[in-house]
Amino acid sequence: MNKRGHVLNAILLSIGLGYLLEPAGDEQTFITIAEVGVPVVLGALFPDVDTAFGKHRKTLHNFLVLGAFVAFPYYFGNLEFVWIGILTHYVLDVAGSKRGIALFYPYSQEYGLPIGVAVSSKHSELATVVVTAVELVAAYLVIYRIPQLSLELGGQTIGF
Repeated sequence: MNKRGHVLNAILLSIGLGYLLEPAGDEQTFITIAEVGVPVVLGALFPDVDTAFGKHRKTLHNFLVLGAFVAFPYYFGNLEFVWIGILTHYVLDVAGSKRGIALFYPYSQEYGLPIGVAVSSKHSELATVVVTAVELVAAYLVIYRIPQLSLELGGQTIGF
């Protein structure tokens, strides 16, 4: 995907996450959208810094970079949502475009799904919206359904 697609993905994702985290639809919802949105957009743009140095879709498009941004808030107490932008950037590059990314860089093999479209395709924005919808469904499951399911399963006893 191109920069426009990544920004569209990050903005739509931020709005959706804001409503998932604070579903009341009041002032606090919009504050949450802003709190989540700024770091998610910054994270969504970060991997493409490798167009200025290194090898694009390799140098900053890998699990090592993602892991560093997941760990960063634990050590420094900030940048809590940047990793979400980076992760969704990767998902969009893997699922939304024809070319994959080098997830295990410096090993140069690129991984992608056969469902993506060319960056210049007239369908690239539609692909971005579809991938974003799938990401929001996944976020919903992680935020609401998986914890509820674990509570339900945790309350059951196993009889022998």
